[in-house]
Amino acid sequence: MLNKEFPLDAKSVSRLATRGLPLEILKSQITDSIDMFIEISRSQGINIIKRQGYFYFDTKYIKLQNAEFCIVDIETNGSKVDKHQIIEIAALKIKDGKIIDKFDSLVFTKEINPFITEITGISAEDTKDAPNLESVMKDFKLFLADAIFIAHDVKFDYNFISQSMQKFGLESLLNRTLCSLALAERTVVSYRYGLSYLNDTFGLNPNPSHHRAMSDVITTYGLFKMSLDNCSESLNNIEDLIKFSKEAPRLKRPKFDPFLENQEMKEE
Repeated sequence: MLNKEFPLDAKSVSRLATRGLPLEILKSQITDSIDMFIEISRSQGINIIKRQGYFYFDTKYIKLQNAEFCIVDIETNGSKVDKHQIIEIAALKIKDGKIIDKFDSLVFTKEINPFITEITGISAEDTKDAPNLESVMKDFKLFLADAIFIAHDVKFDYNFISQSMQKFGLESLLNRTLCSLALAERTVVSYRYGLSYLNDTFGLNPNPSHHRAMSDVITTYGLFKMSLDNCSESLNNIEDLIKFSKEAPRLKRPKFDPFLENQEMKEE
């Protein structure tokens, strides 16, 4: 999910993830030197390497068990990044299925809509001693580094964080992304794919607090592990997994909600 400022076109990005990008095509699309382009890309979360005369994302050659994934969730006081802000962010770093690090912070804000407080349980008073958004974004960028960014419906969290960073002069994110919702649709049979419903169905998080960032991250972590366990495809590297999450056929959903059916049986 590369941003609009990334100089390469979509076809070239696809080649970086698959069969490699030739030097002449890369040079035709960048204004900096090759070394500078690679260094800038690295500072924004992706590593581009050269193999046998072609350029690739290094994720093309990183095995799943050696990869660092960063599962992320944010809560915001509105949906528009130009008007609203992150009020809570949480993340778990995962390697070989195990948690290796965590990030969890409220973010100072002067105002939270009562509707948002009702959903999340977070009030402006709760954030009065929390660090400001600029500080949290700088710390989170260091935490994320070049890990694969995972979220449930990843586009919202990724773009909101990336654009929030840009407000303070930080470079936008270029990290490779993986949508846990899209992956679940291809590996887990469910009537719905919202986190709350999936947790009710599969018990992914024993102590859920829906619409709190770390709780949702823990639920997504459980879902991610289950998706990998259920995947029957031969996935040799990170790019194989990303491609599978986007292109593999979605599993057929049940015609009826099993929760409603179980409730009806109990009532009978």
